[in-house]
Amino acid sequence: MLLKEYRICMPLTVDEYKIGQLYMISKHSHEQSDRGEGVEVVQNEPFEDPHHGNGQFTEKRVYLNSKLPSWARAVVPKIFYVTEKAWNYYPYTITEYTCSFLPKFSIHIETKYEDNKGSNDSIFDNEAKDLEREVCFIDIACDEIPERYYKESEDPKHFKSEKTGRGQLREGWRDSHQPIMCSYKLVTVKFEVWGLQTRVEQFVHKVVRDILLIGHRQAFAWVDEWYDLHLLKSKRIFLVCPNTHRSSDYCGTHPQAVFHVLRCQEDSPSPVL
Repeated sequence: MLLKEYRICMPLTVDEYKIGQLYMISKHSHEQSDRGEGVEVVQNEPFEDPHHGNGQFTEKRVYLNSKLPSWARAVVPKIFYVTEKAWNYYPYTITEYTCSFLPKFSIHIETKYEDNKGSNDSIFDNEAKDLEREVCFIDIACDEIPERYYKESEDPKHFKSEKTGRGQLREGWRDSHQPIMCSYKLVTVKFEVWGLQTRVEQFVHKVVRDILLIGHRQAFAWVDEWYDLHLLKSKRIFLVCPNTHRSSDYCGTHPQAVFHVLRCQEDSPSPVL
């Protein structure tokens, strides 16, 4: 088991990021659909926790066979997927990933969002704090991303929001920028296979870190696309989309067009709500 805590600051408030996060999920689902990748929603329903209150539970299967190299497809079952289970009590969430082909592999992510610059060293409960872990700060402006994912339009050092005036972040921006929030993510990776455990767990954490960096950069760089949207409109997309069976069924329309439709349906709430 390899445990790390990631802290990713954003030039947003926690309330704003809730909208941006939902928009980012919708947009990525649309892009995955265009590439022919399937997301099957197994379960999507309200959930109540005695400690965290009301939330939403979702279970999805993400089919990844198309991402494998040809030699791997020859030995991996044709139906190869990752199961994602998520309990969303925003600003607190729990997400778990398991793999149909690797029963000894799992990723557990506990996330908390706060309006600060990553200064809360006791944000997770005592049991989590007592576990040995590395704390990793991720800087959306200054940390390098894999070259194949780089887009100047999504670079916070160059991007400046027309609607908020935020952007063109420079080194040290976290010390003085207002507003500022932080995503705290406690990530546990397990791959209990002798001889491979350390290498695989370290590799998975590298992938997780890259995904967190790229995703948070995009959420900010797309701020002008989602900033004016009311939270309820964003939530409608999140709730309506998962109730179809595959991503290709519900993401054939660009999120901007979907939001336009929702603006015209303010008096006709989705039956899913």
